[in-house]
Amino acid sequence: MNHASLAPSPWIVRWSHLLAPGASVLDVACGSGRHMRWFGGRGHPATGVDRSQDAIAAAAAFGRAVQADIEDGPWPFEGQHFGAVVVTHYLWRPRLPDIVAAVAPGGVLLYETFAAGNESVGKPSRPDFLLQPGELLAACAGLRVVAYEDGFLPEPERFVQRIAAVRPCVAASGPPPRHRLQQP
Repeated sequence: MNHASLAPSPWIVRWSHLLAPGASVLDVACGSGRHMRWFGGRGHPATGVDRSQDAIAAAAAFGRAVQADIEDGPWPFEGQHFGAVVVTHYLWRPRLPDIVAAVAPGGVLLYETFAAGNESVGKPSRPDFLLQPGELLAACAGLRVVAYEDGFLPEPERFVQRIAAVRPCVAASGPPPRHRLQQP
């Protein structure tokens, strides 16, 4: 799939207003960089990581591109934080803590992938690649959930879980930051 020619995920677009102006973005399993391109076009410096050399070559046109096998190798962003971490159509459970930890204080996690039930309508169908009910919520326990969905989407037919969550700012006092909700 050539993600560079595809529009960004409507979920990512819908919740991207939660990012601070100029916030850095990490796109995990970025493919050819469709989300890097979209965020870069809105003034957000983007970094993408993927194990495919061809994908990274394409994604490099939209920002910093890191070729790494995050399933069999080390996490290449240890100790780094981003204003947003974006993940679509990717699940590797051992990396969920690293992905969540990469969200900076005040930063946003935008995650969307396949969920249990998808095996009834197509691929992926292996349980290894399908989130179980509430699994994404549990992985984001330290974040403030702004939006969460778990269910069936008709076109194309698929079961998904998706979340928009914010890491609380470290503030001495005062009210929490105001993240404006958008109407669908």
